[in-house]
Amino acid sequence: MHKKHASRTRHAARKLGTQTLSATSLLCAAGSLSAQSAAPSKLKPQIEEIPTDMPEVVIEATGSVYNPSRLQSPKYTEPLRDIPQTITVIPKALIEDRGAFSLRDVLKNTPGISMQAGEGGAASGDNLSIRGFSARSDIYLDGVRDYASYNRDPFNTEQVEVTKGPSSSTVGRGSTGGSINTVSKMANLTNAISTTVSAGTSNLYRSTMDVNEKLSEHMAFRLNGMYHTADTAGRNDVSQERYGIGASLGTGLGTDTRFMLNYQRLEESNVPDFGLPWVPSNGTFVGAGAGLAGYQNQAPPGVSFNTFYGLPGVDYEKIQTDHFTAIFEHDFTKNVRLRNTTRYSRSHRDNVSTSPRLRDIDPAAGNQYSTALNRQLQRRQQLTEMFGNQTNLVADVTTGAIKHAIVTGMEFYLEHQQNANAVGVSSVTDLYNTGVNVAPTAPFTVQDLANSTYPGLPAPTEAYLYTCSAYVFDTMKIGKHWEVNAGLRYDHMYATVSLPGNAPGYANADDLFSYKAALIYKPVKQGSIYFGYGTSFNPTIDGASNAGLSLSTSTTNNTSAGLNPEHTSSYELGTKWDVLEDRLSITGALFRSEKTNARTTDSTGITTVGGDQQVQGIEFSATGNITKKWQVFAGYAAMQSKTKASSNAPDVGQALSNAPNQTFNLWTTYNILEKMQVGFGAQYMGVRASSNGATSATSGGVTTTSGIRYAPCYWTMDAMLSYKVTEKFTLRLNVYNLANERYIGSIGGGQFVPGAGRSAALTASIKF
Repeated sequence: MHKKHASRTRHAARKLGTQTLSATSLLCAAGSLSAQSAAPSKLKPQIEEIPTDMPEVVIEATGSVYNPSRLQSPKYTEPLRDIPQTITVIPKALIEDRGAFSLRDVLKNTPGISMQAGEGGAASGDNLSIRGFSARSDIYLDGVRDYASYNRDPFNTEQVEVTKGPSSSTVGRGSTGGSINTVSKMANLTNAISTTVSAGTSNLYRSTMDVNEKLSEHMAFRLNGMYHTADTAGRNDVSQERYGIGASLGTGLGTDTRFMLNYQRLEESNVPDFGLPWVPSNGTFVGAGAGLAGYQNQAPPGVSFNTFYGLPGVDYEKIQTDHFTAIFEHDFTKNVRLRNTTRYSRSHRDNVSTSPRLRDIDPAAGNQYSTALNRQLQRRQQLTEMFGNQTNLVADVTTGAIKHAIVTGMEFYLEHQQNANAVGVSSVTDLYNTGVNVAPTAPFTVQDLANSTYPGLPAPTEAYLYTCSAYVFDTMKIGKHWEVNAGLRYDHMYATVSLPGNAPGYANADDLFSYKAALIYKPVKQGSIYFGYGTSFNPTIDGASNAGLSLSTSTTNNTSAGLNPEHTSSYELGTKWDVLEDRLSITGALFRSEKTNARTTDSTGITTVGGDQQVQGIEFSATGNITKKWQVFAGYAAMQSKTKASSNAPDVGQALSNAPNQTFNLWTTYNILEKMQVGFGAQYMGVRASSNGATSATSGGVTTTSGIRYAPCYWTMDAMLSYKVTEKFTLRLNVYNLANERYIGSIGGGQFVPGAGRSAALTASIKF
C-alpha cells in the first residue's frame, strides 16, 4: 500500500475520532472512517507506524460513513457487493446519529425484523424474528454465539451485521431466517478520548465514554463505559437502568502476530413490561355486560396504551452479563492468516413479572366479573454459561486460472443453562381500573398487594449442550466476470437435561451437515448478479422453548425429546451495485425459504415434526451518500408466509407468527450548513399474526379453538438536528415517534407490549 495513501486515511480517521482499526480484526468496518483531514503536525511522528499489510481496510473504503464495505467475520473474505446473500451492515455513525440506545433501536434500520413479547414468566430480552422465523438464539458477539436473554446496549459496538437467509453452514444451528453479529470496539494504535452526555424526556439520563490509549509502539488499551436510566415513554411505571463496561487490551498491533484481551459487562435493573392482554375469542371472556364482544383477538377496547397491569414495587428484572474474550491472530504470509477466538460468557437473570390475562368467567352465581383480569406472578432465575473456541484459517491461493479464497475452521462449544420457574398466587383486578382488587374464587387466593410475597423457586432444571463443528468455504474467481461460492459444515451435537429430584433425565444427539452454494456474475467491478442456495437446521434443544435450552418427555405437554431437527432450505436471486463513485450501494433480492420437519403441537399438546412452513418475498436497500451532503440508509421488504402442513389443522394456510407482510425503514441526513445537519427517519411495520394459526385445546373430550390475533400496521417517524459548536464539541437533538403513534411494538400469544410514545433526547458529544 502506498504510504502517501495510508497517511491520508490515517489523518481522516484521527480527525473523526471514531478510528476502528484493530490488528485483531482483519475486516474492520470502513463505515467508521471519515473523509475529513486532521492537522498534519499532530500525526507526523506516527505516520511510519501505519501497518502496510492491511489493504482491505483502506482500499475498500468508500468515503461514506453510512456504507461499510466489509464484514468483521473472517468467514467472509469478499466485500459486501460480492457476497451472494442479503446483508445489512449498520455502522457506528448511523447508530450515533439516530440516538439508538438499545439493539432493538439499532435493528429499526433494516427491514424484515419484528419483535416478540415475553410470554408469562419466559425470559424477556432481545427476542426477535428475521424473515418470519424466530432468531432469539441467532445473535453473535464478534462472531461467537451470544445465547443469553438480555437487553443489549450498543455503547461498545462498532457496527451491527444482519445476515439474512439460512446460514447454518456459516454459524451453526439456528439461523433459519438469518443471524445478527455485533462487532465490539477494540484497542488500536491511536490516542483518542470521547464522551457523550444525554438528557431528555421520560427521565432519560445517559452518559458514555470511549478512551483509547497507545501504550507502546505495538500495544494499546481501550475502555468504554456507559450508564443509562429512563422511563418508557407512554408506559406507566416501566423503566430501565443499566451500566456497562467494555475493556480491550491489544499487543503486537501492527505486526504479524497480534493478541487481544476483551472484557464486557452489562448490568441491568429494570421494571419489566408485559403489556396489555388480548381479548380471547374462546371461553366466556366476553360474557354478559363485559362490553368486549366484537373485540375478540384484538386490543382491549377503551384501554389506554399507557396502562400498566403489573405490580409496582413488586415486579423487577435484574440481569448481569459478562463476556471474557481472547483473540489471537497470526499472518504466516500475506496470503495465509490464522485467527483463534476463545470466549467464556456468563449471564444471570432474576425476575418477577406479572402476566395480565382476561379471566374466564365462572358461571356460578356472584362470580360474573365481566372485565376481571388475572395478575399472575411469574418468577424466574436463570443462569446461562458458554465456553467456546473458534479457529479460522484463511488462505488465498491460485490453481491454474482460478483464484481461491479458502476459509477452513473448527468450533467447540459447551453451553450450560439452569432454569428455575415458579408461578405465584394471583390477584384479580379490573380491566378499566387497576386500583381495584377483586376477590377471586378458588383456586386463586386473595392477596394483599401491599404485603405481596414472591413465589418460591423449585430446584432448577439443568441442561448441557456440547457442539463440535468443522467447516470449509471457498470463493473461486474465474476470470474477470465469474465467481463460485461454496461451503460445507458438519456439526456434532449432544444435549443432556437433568431434572430436579429423582426424576430421570434425557438426552439427544445429532450429526448434521449444512451447506451453501452460489454463482456470481460480475458484469463490471462495481456490480454483481447472483443466485444462491443454502440450508439450516434447528435441533430440538434449541428451538422448542423460548425459555432457552430445554427438552421434554411429557406425554401431555410439548413432547420434544427424541425429535429430529428442523431443516430449512433457501433460494435467493439478487443483485448488488456500488454507484456514484462507490458512495452509494443499492441491492435487490428475491428469496424463498421453506422449513420442513417443522415442530407443531396438536390439540392434545403433543409435539411432532410434521410441519412445513414457507416464507418468500423481495427486499431492496440503498445505503451511503447520494451527494457529499446527503446520506441515506433505507430498506424495504415484502413477505408472504404460510403454513403448508401442520399437526394442528387450523394452522394450515395461515401466515406465520411475527412475519409482517411489509416492512420499510428510512434514515436520511443532510448538511444544510457546514456545521449543521438535519435528519429524518421513518419506519413502517405491516400486519403481524401472534401465532402460526388458531389455537386448539382438548379437555374432557371437548375441543375449543381461539382465533388468530393480528397486530395492525403502523408508521413511526423520527427527527434529528445536530450542530457542531467547535471541532470537538457537538450538540444533537433527537425526537422519537414524532406523531406520538400508539402501536403494538411486540406481540405474544397472550399479551402485547405497546411501543414507546413520543420522546426526545439532547446529547452533547465531546472529543479530547
